[in-house]
Amino acid sequence: MNENYRKSLEKAKSNKKLVKQKLQQLDTSNSGVLDFTFHKLHEEVFAKTDCLDCANCCKTTSPIFEQQDIDRVAKRKKITTGEFITKYLYMDEEGDFVLQNAPCSFLNTDNTCGIYDVRPKACSEYPHTNRKKMHEILDLTYENAFVCPAVSEIIRML
Repeated sequence: MNENYRKSLEKAKSNKKLVKQKLQQLDTSNSGVLDFTFHKLHEEVFAKTDCLDCANCCKTTSPIFEQQDIDRVAKRKKITTGEFITKYLYMDEEGDFVLQNAPCSFLNTDNTCGIYDVRPKACSEYPHTNRKKMHEILDLTYENAFVCPAVSEIIRML
């Protein structure tokens, strides 16, 4: 992982209370303004962020695999959905299919994704800081601040 990214995550982790406070203090009464602010910062931060220098999300967390994701990736792997589930996934305590192992089984040594063009929706949308209705996912944003240095930077800039 890039040294600056590592430091950003360490700083966020050492300031968990402050990160939580910042997110709790956001004015969620006007979701349009909140979305605009997040989207603007998302564009600014990701213009100078290279995910291939990090891939911490792929190394430490699992996306949720929806049925469409399972079907699409299984087809790419040329196995049945049942075989795919047995080989790569398990159902977590919330009833979601997630990866059995970390790092992701599809992460290549150069931090590229072996199934990039058919990756799960949760991966293609990660870290979710450019979504609509950000006020609904501030808890997720809090968790992602300790996984993704770009999210920790966005929160720092808020």
